[in-house]
Parts: sequence; C-alpha cells; structure tokens
Amino acid sequence: MGTSHAKRLFNREIEGAILAAVCDVREDRMVKAREEFGDRVKRFLTIDEFFADADIDGVIIATPHYDHPTLAIRSFEKGWHVLCEKPAGVYTKNVRLMNEAAAKSGKVFSMMFNQRTNPLYQKMRELIQSGELGEIKRTNWIITDWYRAQSYYDSGGWRATWEGEGGGVMLNQSPHQLDLWQWITGMMPTRIRSFCGFGKYHDIEVEDDVTAYVEYENGATGLFVTSTGEAPGTNRFEVAGDRGKLVIENGDLTFWRLRQSEREFNQTFKGGFGEPESWKIDIPVRGKNEQHLGILENWVDAILNGTELLAPGEEGIKSLAISNGVYLSSWLDDWVELPIDEDLYYEKLQEKIATSTFSKDTKKDVTLDVSGTH
Repeated sequence: MGTSHAKRLFNREIEGAILAAVCDVREDRMVKAREEFGDRVKRFLTIDEFFADADIDGVIIATPHYDHPTLAIRSFEKGWHVLCEKPAGVYTKNVRLMNEAAAKSGKVFSMMFNQRTNPLYQKMRELIQSGELGEIKRTNWIITDWYRAQSYYDSGGWRATWEGEGGGVMLNQSPHQLDLWQWITGMMPTRIRSFCGFGKYHDIEVEDDVTAYVEYENGATGLFVTSTGEAPGTNRFEVAGDRGKLVIENGDLTFWRLRQSEREFNQTFKGGFGEPESWKIDIPVRGKNEQHLGILENWVDAILNGTELLAPGEEGIKSLAISNGVYLSSWLDDWVELPIDEDLYYEKLQEKIATSTFSKDTKKDVTLDVSGTH
C-alpha cells in the first residue's frame, strides 16, 4: 500500500500535495524508488535518518502493524501531520498513547479507512442515524470474499505471525469492516464471545477463520463471520431494526421497510398469525467510491483548509478494540466484556509470541501488487 500511495502523490493525483521523501529499510525498495521517482524524492534507509532529515509536513505510515503507533507518535513529536494505514496498531494499550500524542500535537490525524468513502455504506449509515430503521435489534456481517492462497502468507516473513503481524484475518483484512460495523450503527459491543480457527486453512499460526457473537447495550445482538479460506466468498451486511431491515450485498442497498413499527404491531395486532406490512425498496445510491484517493484528498484538505475528516485517526482504536476482544475471548474460551482488560490482552499476546514454535523465513519479503484487490 505504501507503494500505491507514493505513486499517487508522485503523479500529483492529490491536489496540494507532493511526494517529498520515502523511507524503507529494504535496499531493493530504495533502488526501485530511485528508478520510479528519480532524485527529486529523497530516499531514506533508516527510520532515524528519516526523522532527522526528511523535510516534510505530513507522513503516511504504511508499515507492518506493530510499528504504526510508534512511528505515529514520533511523527507527532516532530510536528508532522499523520495518515496511518489500518489497523491503528496491534493492541489498544499503545494505540491510546498514539491518540494522546495526536491530541497533544494538534496535528491532523487520519486513518486509511477507505471504505468510509463508499456511497453504499454512507447511505446505510444515514438511514440508521436518522432513525429511519428505528432501534437496532440485530447486526450480521459475513465477509469471506478475500480468499488468500498460501503464497500470499509466504510473501513476507512478518506475515501471519504473532510476533510479526500480531494477528490474521481480524487484524489484516477485517479492520475496514469492523470500523464500518461500529461507524454505520453508531454502536460498540458491550461483550463478545468468539471462536477462531488458527491456521485452519493455511500453514500459519494466526487465525484465518472467525465467528464472533456480540451483544450491545440496548439488548441488540450481532454476528461477524470472516475467513480467508473460502472460495467463492460472500459479503453481506444486514442490520435489522424495529422499522425494517437494511441489507448491503452485491453492490446494492435494499430496505425492507415496515409500515408500522414491529414493537407497536406486536402489542396491538390481535389476529394471531400475521406480521407488519413490508415494502421492499431498492435504495438509490449516488456518488463515486473514491476509496484510498478519497481519504488522501480528505486528509490533505483537512491540513490545508480545515475540512472535517471522514476518518479521524482517533477512531482507529474502536475497530481494534473489537478485534482485541475477539482474540481474547478465543484465547480464554469465554465471554469478554468491552472495554477489555488491556494489560491481560498484552500479557496473553506476549505469551503467544514467547511460546511460538512456528518457523518462517523472516528474511523473505516480496512487495505484492495490490491493484484490483480493493
């Protein structure tokens, strides 16, 4: 993703921003950067040199997950604006420190939650937040349409390990959906019970299959199902309320709208068998899904013009809190309350790292072409 963002900036696709410097600890990537960008873009092989000599206003962090908070904090201390790739980090304990550093700096901090630019999800959020759906009763998201072959996991020594990546499908592929889940509904779970398959479909030590059940403060329930081992996959998001049901699937938003609140019908209907009248409405959705370009433009506009952020960086902790809760529940084989015990989570994660017997070529790194994957 770092390569993709750098190319967009270099090609001047984002008005008001230019690519001034890149940093990568891999020499082959710096050779590639010189071939593509020439000497107009400064190149740094070490983080310390980058922070000492890069003449920039803002930084995009697109590194393995553990480094996100550390690099963001150093950037804020330098007085730089920050756009961070998902996830915000691996565990919420140090992401809180990142958020505190952002607040102290007063700089513009955004997360690369590019799915927030999708008009489908924006419209669904609008319908829910406006009260059109009524009180939420249930949420279901099955998102299994990002199949990954073993070669994907073999492409980097850090991938799919507790020490290098900190998790699997919940931390790598699912952050966008976890973010949308809470952003669209406006609700965070209060407790979670999850079941994870670790290395179920691949030769990896982290999870590639998850089923998580959640409960909300208002009594609503939710289900999140995800995997990188199913083909063909499914992407269906369903939210049921007392005024009907919203479904996003196959690029369409459908509203089964009740003429009468289900709760009201339940109390007043005297006919025994029967249900509220329902209208199937194909919701018109207008606008273009700008994805990464949209978030990049929004971040730059916020820096230059004070535009409101679509994906404030401080909100990155919310999706991470859900994934941390999923892991902890699976590790403990029990329910966990949110917010989780952050010290316990960190302790259990360190145990996973310390007791790992998984062997992988940690020197192997291949830069994959992400075009067509999002």
